[in-house]
Amino acid sequence: MRNSYLFLALVFLIIVACNNNQSKQVVDDAAVLHKNEINLTDLIVYDIFSPPVASRIYVYTSLAAHEAMRHQNPKESSLIAKLKGFGEMPQPDKNKQYNYGLSASKAFYTVAAQMTFSKDTLAKFESETYAPFQEMLSKEVFENSLAFGESVGKAILQRAAADNYKQTRSMEKYFGSKDDGKWQPTSPDYLDATEPYWQTLKCIIADSSNQFDPGPPPVFNKKEGSEFYEMNKEVYTVGKNLTEEQKTIASFWDDNPFVMGHVGHMMAATKKQTPGGHWMGIATIACRLSKADAVKSARTYALTALALFEGFISVFDTKFRYNYVRPITFINQAIDNKWEPFLQTPPFPEYTSGHSTITGSAATVLTNLYGDKFAFTDSSNKRYINMERSFTSFIQAAEECSVSRLYGGIHYRISVDKGLEAGKKIGNFITSKLQNNE
Repeated sequence: MRNSYLFLALVFLIIVACNNNQSKQVVDDAAVLHKNEINLTDLIVYDIFSPPVASRIYVYTSLAAHEAMRHQNPKESSLIAKLKGFGEMPQPDKNKQYNYGLSASKAFYTVAAQMTFSKDTLAKFESETYAPFQEMLSKEVFENSLAFGESVGKAILQRAAADNYKQTRSMEKYFGSKDDGKWQPTSPDYLDATEPYWQTLKCIIADSSNQFDPGPPPVFNKKEGSEFYEMNKEVYTVGKNLTEEQKTIASFWDDNPFVMGHVGHMMAATKKQTPGGHWMGIATIACRLSKADAVKSARTYALTALALFEGFISVFDTKFRYNYVRPITFINQAIDNKWEPFLQTPPFPEYTSGHSTITGSAATVLTNLYGDKFAFTDSSNKRYINMERSFTSFIQAAEECSVSRLYGGIHYRISVDKGLEAGKKIGNFITSKLQNNE
């Protein structure tokens, strides 16, 4: 009888031990990375960062996460070592144990804390992220992992501090030009230009901000029948005859982080994610659908964010180099003074399309990672605008996003086509420079 009791007690202890072990094995590193990115997008929306600034936040946080996460797979090479302006990255101590999923999160939040405003919300996200790790890991491994992640994050921040962003905060505002064919503030708010000096930020991988310059746009000519006049007439005609599908496409890809609505003297603002946030969300979908592990997920986010950041530097160089007039300005002056575009015109020069450029670069990077026949349903925007759309490939999504700016009445066809073309070149350039293990 005594032996039976001992046997039953042993079985009970084994079951308890197994249950305890199972209860602790709850942290999916890839899922944590996905949640971190979603948290960051929500924070960027709340803090109302402009699209270029958001891209900067995404690239430094994502590179930090990858530089820590990569150590989980000895075959995964450093991206930082192949990029510009970064110092030597901290390395794990061979005599210590780490959980690199936790380290990646700490690196990510260390950077995010210095680049966002809502500190209490970020601290809440961070605490929720670390809690399951703390339950699963020994105190020593938990602290080792946090310390390593923080050291990586601080090293990334050194590069961020020297990229010329801080200097652009105090540069003179730009209100456009009264010259024919040049950009000037547009209705309804007639705001000064957003980020007129963004092209002065230091590229992370490109040779220069104008490496992918598409060349000048058509010469201003208000004579009917000229190339300039006719491309304005196309925007006007398309805008006057939009189908319901075209309106849906324009709305789906709008991604204006702060749309001002006007009714009489009343104004109301609507917050939405940035175009970069939209593509970081698509990156999350790609990771989940492909069941990418944590290391590939970290690489996906880093390369997508890099494509967005370099795309914005490139396209803002083009925008302020040519300082091209928006359709609403010329159409109101020469064609129809009561015409309004379907979407609210962003406050910066027209040529080329920023959406088209960053979309082309991000889609190309994702295609090179996951293939040219990667079908997906884009639900990343659903929590903001309650819409989703399905695509057969990243490039198909990019092409739809690009032409949506023509439907929205805020870009000429040449600007969306040239922007998309430049974006694809940027994406391929990034891929060629950062092939793994080369």
